[in-house]
Amino acid sequence: MTGEYSSADLRRILRLDGSKLRACLRAALLPIPQGESSCTYSFQNLVVLRTAKGLTEAGVSVAKIRKVLECLERQLGEENAVSSLKIYASGKRVVVWDGASRWQPDSGQFLLNFETGQMLPPRPLRARTAVRQSDRETAQRWYQRAVALQDNSPEEARHAYQEAIRLHPAMTDAHVNLGLLHHNLGNLADAEVCYRRALEFEPKLALAHFNLGVVLEDRQKRSAAISSYQEALKHAPDFLEAHCNLAQLYETLGRKRDAFRHYAAANRLSG
Repeated sequence: MTGEYSSADLRRILRLDGSKLRACLRAALLPIPQGESSCTYSFQNLVVLRTAKGLTEAGVSVAKIRKVLECLERQLGEENAVSSLKIYASGKRVVVWDGASRWQPDSGQFLLNFETGQMLPPRPLRARTAVRQSDRETAQRWYQRAVALQDNSPEEARHAYQEAIRLHPAMTDAHVNLGLLHHNLGNLADAEVCYRRALEFEPKLALAHFNLGVVLEDRQKRSAAISSYQEALKHAPDFLEAHCNLAQLYETLGRKRDAFRHYAAANRLSG
């Protein structure tokens, strides 16, 4: 695995059509292929693109996302640092979480959990075991190392993700990224385990349900894939790619009425 992705790879992995991909590339401050020219993208780029995709689906404008990412680049001053953060929409605000603190990058204001409008998702009892601050910080460093290594050293990246998870088992981003690493390497069973583990800690994480559905579909577990896509839509009703995948899967299974319903939803969402 070289760690380089073409625009076609990005469309396949992120389940985006051409126009949606270009919008996400603009939002993520990444080059857009012009005419016959081609661009390649790193794993860090893929992570930031996935963030941009999630924010656009939450109704955040491309201009707002660009402003947030520009602010973060100035604040952090480290190459690829943005890809190690969790960035999400909370109402009309964009919030950044580094594993210990939450803040608004455009204002620099730090937030208490109740100020974000979304308390931390309920965790299984074992996840509430206190994680020492030193372990949390070390886990974040392992996570950042994994993101930096994933392009060219997937085995080292895998080890780094596992270390991050050992120190901070509830780090859902590490579980999801490790699942994506396994998925891209063709280790579908391992990817499934990672996505299910992420969902143990964050049961409403639509992206993990969706990624799990893709893995299950690739493993020919179609009924289970349908359930996962449905769970993704339960928590994110406007998840365009989940509607598209469900429509295609239902069509393959001959369930034309169900397929039409999700194709219609996808058409509505794509404008």
